[in-house]
Amino acid sequence: MSSNLLPNVQWDKIWAATAETLYMTGISVLATFVLGIILGLLLFLTSKGNIWENKVANTMIAAFVNIFRSIPFIILIILLIPFTKLVVGTILGAEAALPALIIGAAPFYARMVEIALREIDKGVIEAAKSMGATTSTIIFKVLLPEAMPALVSGITVTAIALVGYTAMAGVVGAGGLGNLAYLEGFQRSHSDVTFVATVLILVIVFVIQFIGDFVTSKIDKR
Repeated sequence: MSSNLLPNVQWDKIWAATAETLYMTGISVLATFVLGIILGLLLFLTSKGNIWENKVANTMIAAFVNIFRSIPFIILIILLIPFTKLVVGTILGAEAALPALIIGAAPFYARMVEIALREIDKGVIEAAKSMGATTSTIIFKVLLPEAMPALVSGITVTAIALVGYTAMAGVVGAGGLGNLAYLEGFQRSHSDVTFVATVLILVIVFVIQFIGDFVTSKIDKR
């Protein structure tokens, strides 16, 4: 029955493309989470009135974040081709998409981290300072735990954006469901392949949203 409804769908290719999409999304989400938190913390801590207040450093970090956050992803991939070739050794395949995915998403998430940290009650930070807490203690025992529900919610939104990025990366040869939908679906006019790839991307997005909402509800003590 399925072969009549979806005559052009080769399920081995579909599952291989799905695995590539999950690989690209998983690695880039992990790297984005770490780099985004580092950048977000630096933005917050170097801003006016905070522990590492430094206008020059804050301006430079903010400029880096704003520039890479503003470049459309498809253009970013093209701009990063020389860098990608240097780091990965190729501009094709799932591995080659990772630099652009991470560099595109980390600044986006960094701004979410900064906003989450700004929403923490300043009284909590001042109380920790008055008790003689070190900077590392304030970061790991106060800032990150207090902001964690917002950080998880933010990485959920970013992960969903990254799924969309992987689909765009597929158009320029990065593999995954986007690549399959473009090459096998659009270019060969196989609408059933495009349909199946789209449904699977939607399923991945819904699963990410469900996990993100579940984790956020568990750690949010408010």
